Amino acid sequence: MTLDVLLIAVGALGVLVAALSARIRRLPLSEPLLALVVGVLLGPEVFGALPLPPITAEQGVVHDATRVLLVISVIGVALRYPFGSVRSQLRPVVILLLVALPAMALISTGLTAGILGVALGAALMLGTAICPTDPVLASSVVTGKPAEEDLPSRDRQILSLESGANDGLALPFVLAAVALAGPMTAGEAVAEALWQVLGAVALGVLAGWLGGRALRAGEQHGATSHGPMLLFTVLLALLVLGLSGVLHLDGVLAAFVAGLAFNLTSTGSERTADLEIDEAVNRFAVLPMFVLLGATLPWTAWDELGWAGILLSLAVLLLRRIPVLLLLKRPLHLGWPDALYLGWFGPVGVSAVFYLTLEAQELDLPDIVLGAGIMIVVASTAAHGLTSTDGRLLYRRLTSETTAGQEHQASG
Repeated sequence: MTLDVLLIAVGALGVLVAALSARIRRLPLSEPLLALVVGVLLGPEVFGALPLPPITAEQGVVHDATRVLLVISVIGVALRYPFGSVRSQLRPVVILLLVALPAMALISTGLTAGILGVALGAALMLGTAICPTDPVLASSVVTGKPAEEDLPSRDRQILSLESGANDGLALPFVLAAVALAGPMTAGEAVAEALWQVLGAVALGVLAGWLGGRALRAGEQHGATSHGPMLLFTVLLALLVLGLSGVLHLDGVLAAFVAGLAFNLTSTGSERTADLEIDEAVNRFAVLPMFVLLGATLPWTAWDELGWAGILLSLAVLLLRRIPVLLLLKRPLHLGWPDALYLGWFGPVGVSAVFYLTLEAQELDLPDIVLGAGIMIVVASTAAHGLTSTDGRLLYRRLTSETTAGQEHQASG
């Protein structure tokens, strides 16, 4: 019965999203936020149509759902742009991965320890789990016709590639937190991180290269038309995820690398899946996950958190990323509007739920820490969903004023 209700809700939402596709992208609303609200309404605290236990007691289902959604999302990111465009943005993406990612982890850890008053190990687990930029929520900001009209391609590429790569590369930070808070030694954490990251890169390169070659071989038989291409790349992501699970590798990173290798190996005409995968993930594949999340929110843990949880969520939204991007404005070659836009729209989402539930499986993660992490995810989903349209329009106005001012000074 519960599964039937979930299927009805997701199916009805899918029809609604398809019918109002263009309008939704121009409203202060996102598909993940819409699905989250539906999940809350159907959950045990409102109508009770989805009487699911809170996420603290349902970590396995939610964790597996996030794994599947993330690998499909990151392979879509890797296929979104021609490989030449990916290579041209290598420098800013590397800066964001090597400097911004650990900085966001440290800031989030400090905010958690200061506001919640928990032990350093628990604070570090939350801080590392929410440090990566979520590719699912970020994709809703950088894809679609309105985003293409108002945002420069460089900003969209940087945010997309950063969100695709840092989900997997956040794993070493998470393992370090687990080592500090649990029985794993520092040496074991380093060995585990090296195996998972380096193994994921190797697996991703091999799987992506073989996938691209297979598509080339099948081109002469018409196997690379739009529908089969879309299905093939999704199946490739699931294959990589399954192999990563068996080999105990970082599946999210492996899927992203596989997408890049497939992108490089396949020809330009074969890259017809990019927009279709983006549309499928951003508009439809996110719906089951966020309905499920909305129905399993840890209300009891939130009640125990009280105002501290709300304060932490606001502090993370304002301080976790924006100051870092402003400080990196010059090395990233960003103007003030670009730094502010990319600083604000670096959401906390599915990847945070993935790492929080992973930590909960590895250790007895305190309910208050898991609850605070989920509250931050919900706050980010709401804040970034409600400000996506206004933020884009504000960016366009700021850049127009800057350009007009520069032209006025030149003419004077």
